[in-house]
Amino acid sequence: MPTSSVGVTNRQRGVTLIEMLIVMALIALVAGMAAPSVSAGLDSLRLRSTSDAIVGFFNTALARADTRQQVVEILISPQEGTLIAISGDHAFQKKLEIASPVKILSIKPGLAADVQDQGGPRRFLVYPGGTVPKITIEIGNSQGRKRLISIDPVTGVPQADAK
Repeated sequence: MPTSSVGVTNRQRGVTLIEMLIVMALIALVAGMAAPSVSAGLDSLRLRSTSDAIVGFFNTALARADTRQQVVEILISPQEGTLIAISGDHAFQKKLEIASPVKILSIKPGLAADVQDQGGPRRFLVYPGGTVPKITIEIGNSQGRKRLISIDPVTGVPQADAK
C-alpha cells in the first residue's frame, strides 16, 4: 500500500528568536541573582587568603630569628598596607603587600595616649630565644568582615581568627 504525503509539512526544526530571547532573559535573571553571593564569597576568600599570608609572614620572620639567632624587626604600616621583616644584618628582608579590598584596621597593643602618630608604622623586635611579642593585627574588607591575626607570646605561634 503506497503511503501518501497528505497532511505532512516540511518544516525545518530549530529555535525561534523569541524562544532564544526568553532563555537569555532567564539566564540573565539567574546570573543577576547569583552575582551578589559570588561577590561576597570572593571578598571572604580574599580576606582569608590575606590572613593566611600574614600568618605565613609571621612564621617566616619568627623562624628566621630562631634559626639564624638574629634579631628580626617587623615593621607594620597600616597606611601603606605593608608588612616588612628585616634581620639585624639586613641579609634577610621580606615584604608583604596587602591587596586593595583588604585593609589593616588596627594594630595591638595600642600606643600610649600621648603618642602623636597613632596611625603610623609600628615596629616590633623579635629576639632569638626570647619571648615573642604579643602582636595582633585586625584586617577587614569593604563589607565589614574582619579577621584577627595574632602571635601567642606563650607558644610563639601565629594564628588567624574570624571576628
